[in-house]
Amino acid sequence: MISPWTWAYDTYDPRTERVVESLCTLGNGRFATRGAAPETAADAVHYPGTYVAGCYDLLVSDVAGKRVGSEDMVNLPNWLRLRYRCLPDDGPPGDWLTPDSRCLRHYRVALDLRAGTLDRRMEFQDGHGRRLGVTHTRIVHMGDPYLAAQRSTFRAYGWTGTVEVESRLDAAVTNAGVERYQDLDGRHLTGHCCGVEPDGVAWLSCRTSSSRIGIGLAVRTVTRPLVVTRASCTDTGTAQSYRLPLGPDHRATVVKTAALYTSRDRPVGDPMPLAVAHAQGAPAFPVLLASHRAAWERLWSQGELHVNGDMGRLLRLHLFHVMQTLSPQTAELDVGVPARGLHGEAYRGHVFWDELFVLPYVTLHFPEVARALLLYRHRRLPAARAAAREAGVRGAMFPWQSGSSGHEETQSLHLNPRSGRWLPDHSHLQRHVGSAIALNVWRYGQTTGDTGFMHGQGAELLLEIARYWAGAATYDPAHERYRIRGVLGPDEYHDAYPEAAVPGIDDNAYTNATAAWVMARGLELLGDLPAARRRELCVRLELDSDALDRWDAISRRLYVPFHAGVISQFEGYGHLAELDWESYRARYHDIRRLDRILEAEDDTVNRYQASKQADALMLGYLFGPAELRALFARLGYRLDDDLWRATVAYYLGRTSHGSTLSSLVHGWVLARQNAKDAWRYYEEALLSDVTDIQGGTTGEGIHLGAMAGTVDLVERGITGLEAGAEGLRIAPFVLPEIAHSSFTFCYRGHCGIRIRLVEGRLGVSLPACQDGDVTLILPGERRVVVAAGEEHWFSIAPCRPAPGAVAGRCTGHAP
Repeated sequence: MISPWTWAYDTYDPRTERVVESLCTLGNGRFATRGAAPETAADAVHYPGTYVAGCYDLLVSDVAGKRVGSEDMVNLPNWLRLRYRCLPDDGPPGDWLTPDSRCLRHYRVALDLRAGTLDRRMEFQDGHGRRLGVTHTRIVHMGDPYLAAQRSTFRAYGWTGTVEVESRLDAAVTNAGVERYQDLDGRHLTGHCCGVEPDGVAWLSCRTSSSRIGIGLAVRTVTRPLVVTRASCTDTGTAQSYRLPLGPDHRATVVKTAALYTSRDRPVGDPMPLAVAHAQGAPAFPVLLASHRAAWERLWSQGELHVNGDMGRLLRLHLFHVMQTLSPQTAELDVGVPARGLHGEAYRGHVFWDELFVLPYVTLHFPEVARALLLYRHRRLPAARAAAREAGVRGAMFPWQSGSSGHEETQSLHLNPRSGRWLPDHSHLQRHVGSAIALNVWRYGQTTGDTGFMHGQGAELLLEIARYWAGAATYDPAHERYRIRGVLGPDEYHDAYPEAAVPGIDDNAYTNATAAWVMARGLELLGDLPAARRRELCVRLELDSDALDRWDAISRRLYVPFHAGVISQFEGYGHLAELDWESYRARYHDIRRLDRILEAEDDTVNRYQASKQADALMLGYLFGPAELRALFARLGYRLDDDLWRATVAYYLGRTSHGSTLSSLVHGWVLARQNAKDAWRYYEEALLSDVTDIQGGTTGEGIHLGAMAGTVDLVERGITGLEAGAEGLRIAPFVLPEIAHSSFTFCYRGHCGIRIRLVEGRLGVSLPACQDGDVTLILPGERRVVVAAGEEHWFSIAPCRPAPGAVAGRCTGHAP
């Protein structure tokens, strides 16, 4: 029977091993180690990797005749390495054993989601019938952000002899985990120095090449029984050898306890002696394991989501990876939301707009972590202001890809692996990332009531982004509206008009609508600020009455294009050619990366009405029906039920879903319409990483936005939960496949508020220990007050909603 808290693999398959490594990564918010077998080094099958959040380094490479700079999240020295072989009393030494050994007879990898542990069990049998059982148990400590440990147990079956074990520290590692990046220099570590202390603690130190971040790694290796150690050092690592007696009644264990420090840690110190001291003083493995489990128990109590069956197990896996990437430890760091987690090197560890999909969950469960992630953006305001000035406007223009400094890290070239050509990359024109940051700021403030942040750093972020949009918009007398030109939308496929000499498209509907929303919220926030703070910001940001009047005018007169009775993805989209979708599916089967297919045919996706992922439909993901209708009404457009449904249907037939986020957004939008295909899209998002739906990308790192988004759909999507100053809005819809769920969350100082969904009924309860009441705002603006210790239940009656209506209505309540 499969445990609802276990994610396991019962066979070893070299073809999928890197997917297993990504999905079995362990982390604590500060650093993470991929779930690689400790017996292996990096090769075509295996890729051990350890990554510290925010540890980046820039190298320059010669690519396609150009000098290309690339800042990467650095693969740090490998602390896992452990190799072993049998030395039987009655025969020659055996080979060094790995999962790839021909004598492997049994293999199981099990990730315990509740406890945050990874177990790998193997059994080997040689030609003489001698069997060796090996069990590795690994943790990356959730309570102590500097520690990780691995216990390896060896057992002989039917023979007596010795197992020779070699424990290594290996700094001869590079960034080589993504095949597309092989032309980029990945040698980020330099200045290696290593040694072994008299007490047996092995250590090494090095630094990153250009960012000069110091790295200190120390490992204490303890064996049972205790035996004499032979130690040696190379330029890039250490090796400690042990010969442990084995027999049918005598097991042997080897415990590696690793401490990892960098010069980015606070308080500042020399990483190497800090790591050595921490490894020397670390508790024994059973104590570490117990405290680690206790830390995970506390984490699950805050981040819980209960859903039955296989879907519940998938959602727990997603939650596990979200929480170990962005844990309470993250609140102490200056880091953003890495799109691929701390699980691999895809996207070079950069921060994109994925926080738009991640922060809703984090804000509800770990508001202190959400605040820290927003402060990462605030600390990079100077870089965003400088980028805006360079573009000839005021305010803050945030980069599409961010790393250490907040400067634009988007590559100037990207490789099409299908054609083998390096092509210009214009994705930095996705200016809508600023609106994502502003929206996260606003939602954080509405959910937490953190006026200190909203009147301080939050106001500066939101107002500077609004200021940028006001400068980016220009008035077009022909349209009698403001326009935003030369950008890319979330679609990413269309980076220019056909035959155009310059990149960018005009009036992306998503970009313009969200820019209008940002400016409207900026005006609202200014009105809420204390008078002295408002004056201070207006003076500093040069926001006089003329500037604010311009914000108001633009937020009401930004141009949104339409064609054929639908919202146009951008101006001119409806004039592009139609693609023969069935022909391409028949020829290529998987056309998710249609852009690469067409480029390899010497064609371009810019010629066609074909989108990589949800673009205009993102508006239906971000905004509830009533808010979306109000946004368009403010802009002077009427968005009725027929127009929105036509828009959804139009783009469903013209999207290749080349991003894991696409299925999530389409599932969310369709569920709000009670559409029959909603579950199909949501299920695809739910399975996207575990089935490696994009063919090799999961092995390069998980997709954190999709994982968090699938959880958010159950929590905020189905319940229609939206937090605001007036109360909690509840507007549920029915998704039959998710009939039962429950979760707790935080809202404006109230912790442990619980929502339960049970067969068409929704319950809301407030713990008895809470002070004060919580107001629920139901469809039709009906209000219900939930007092401490009370639970109210509502029935959900399904209906087909219009953009200004809800997908279900709540009726009745009982304490």
